[in-house]
Amino acid sequence: MLRITELKLPIDHPEEDLRPAIVQRLGIASDDLLDFTLFKRSYDARKKTSELCFIYTIDLSVRDEAPLLLRFADDRNVNPAPDVSYKVVGHAPQDLRERPIVVGFGPCGIFAGLLLAQMGFKPIILERGTEVRQRTKDTWGLWRKNVLNPESNVQFGEGGAGTFSDGKLYSQIKDPKHHGRKVLHEFVKAGAPDEILYVSKPHIGTFRLTGVVENMRQQIEALGGEVRFQQRVTDVLIDDGHLTGVVLADGEQLNSRHVIMALGHSARDTFRMLHERGVYMEAKPFSVGFRIEHPQSLIDNARLGKYAGHPKLGAADYKLVHHAKNGRSVYSFCMCPGGTVVAATSEPGRVVTNGMSQYSRNERNANSGIVVGITPEDYPGGPLAGIELQERLEAHAYVLGGSNYEAPAQLVGDFIAGKPSTALGSVEPSYKPGVSLGDLALALPAYAIEAIREALPAFEKQIKGFSMHDAILTGIETRTSSPLRMTRDGSMQSLNVKGLFPAGEGAGYAGGILSAGVDGIRIAEAVARDILGIEA
Repeated sequence: MLRITELKLPIDHPEEDLRPAIVQRLGIASDDLLDFTLFKRSYDARKKTSELCFIYTIDLSVRDEAPLLLRFADDRNVNPAPDVSYKVVGHAPQDLRERPIVVGFGPCGIFAGLLLAQMGFKPIILERGTEVRQRTKDTWGLWRKNVLNPESNVQFGEGGAGTFSDGKLYSQIKDPKHHGRKVLHEFVKAGAPDEILYVSKPHIGTFRLTGVVENMRQQIEALGGEVRFQQRVTDVLIDDGHLTGVVLADGEQLNSRHVIMALGHSARDTFRMLHERGVYMEAKPFSVGFRIEHPQSLIDNARLGKYAGHPKLGAADYKLVHHAKNGRSVYSFCMCPGGTVVAATSEPGRVVTNGMSQYSRNERNANSGIVVGITPEDYPGGPLAGIELQERLEAHAYVLGGSNYEAPAQLVGDFIAGKPSTALGSVEPSYKPGVSLGDLALALPAYAIEAIREALPAFEKQIKGFSMHDAILTGIETRTSSPLRMTRDGSMQSLNVKGLFPAGEGAGYAGGILSAGVDGIRIAEAVARDILGIEA
């Protein structure tokens, strides 16, 4: 197989033009091109004066590959294609006496469970929330009726927090073994669109994700795995520094010497229990801020110019960073083109926001988090201090919003000017159950407010209209990532409790669906190696 990179074609080129373009690029006869597949398709919209084009990476097979490679030896855009196929580390023995346990059925837990099942280990997967269909109904209960189910919501339930998001499937993690391709292939196998395998910023969207995670659960069960919902782990059993099992809320005890903790970043009660049991963890940086909403058309025009609204490009996104004078970094987080701002709390008496898009990304507004990085120096007090800060901020936001799960909000122009908002302008906020206008300067520490006030006009220089007066800020965004890390050793086990495998976003080792899925694969491999006695 060969790989061509940087193959450029006009945005509006017919699909049938791709093969002739490959043939022309290589200077071969059409019959000598045996097969090809798209590995990646992207575009670069940074130069507004140039014509936009698609940039392709193509994997292909040809007749007489060796002389062709020799001819292109000095061309960095024609090379042997890397092997991105997935290879399991081993298979469970026929006399397997103990089933590994996976706690949590978000992206990390799903892929950990799937890989263990594919290797024959028949995992038991425990999820405190409900299956995805019931979970969707419970989540809408908060959005439409102001009724929160603390065990079934945006954070807890089948599919994890990523189910109610944009369904982004890209990451900047290092992935030398191409585990990300395994994640994407499994999603497609479970019903995701084929295009996620090659578009530069793939996403699935909430409604499609629900069916995908159901199909993945069925695959796990067909391979001998067991998925149990409404099973909250309330304790762990530790004997002489080795985990021997878990205890459930109803008192049931499950024994296993291999337990993957694939907790989401909101499993605060579980973090506290593990801390009380002496599991090593440490505070880590995270970010706090607000959700910002603009008309999607404004973002499209600013990012795509004359190509705004092009059907092949869809809704435009952005990524922004500003280093404020007070030393804080302000950046856009989890940008959702054509999406909505959603209520994302999992605890009574607290308000948290997040962003969500459907696959079509055709809602009127664009939204993203505008967040400020904070470190353990800002919240001293030990591993759980970040959680305690989140809780205080979220409880205060609940009060600012009216103590009914409405969120505090403010027009961007008023926020920059330092005066409370009293009426909406041209941008209609999408947050449900609703917003309560006021002064968001009361919602976050002063250093965060100062940095965001400086950043918004600075972002205007990159996206015209970004600091428009009528754009909406909705508070607060606190669960950008886990505020702690359950540190693991080279075997991917807890530093001081053998048999405990911390994994995913809650453990501080992922940030998004793709990276959590990759970590789930890596942790399943680590469990398999430990059971089989294979060196890493």
